[in-house]
Amino acid sequence: MDKKPRIFTTSFGSVYPLYLQKAAKKGRIKEEVDEIITWLTGYTGDQLQRVIDDKVDFEAFFAQAPRMNPNVGLITGVVCGVRVEDVADPLMQKIRYLDKLIDELARGKKMASILRQ
Repeated sequence: MDKKPRIFTTSFGSVYPLYLQKAAKKGRIKEEVDEIITWLTGYTGDQLQRVIDDKVDFEAFFAQAPRMNPNVGLITGVVCGVRVEDVADPLMQKIRYLDKLIDELARGKKMASILRQ
């Protein structure tokens, strides 16, 4: 039986500050990071804070997401040397989508572009 990738059982709340850090280094703010996460997952700000406080892991974070954005298919490109659109595991792909969006924020892309508007 294949062992789950460690990220699946890592708490979302433990990685969230890293997203904030990455964005802040480029002058972006927490509200923008939160907007990306809520756009992708359908969580509200309060729900997002709850999953962080409750130390929900990535597997549960995405399993419990109110609604994955119907435009996730528009998220393409490379994260950590992997094309997000080619990731076979559905959960890993969702994690990579989030990574990609945070990368775009840190690279200075406009929010409308990041949110595929």
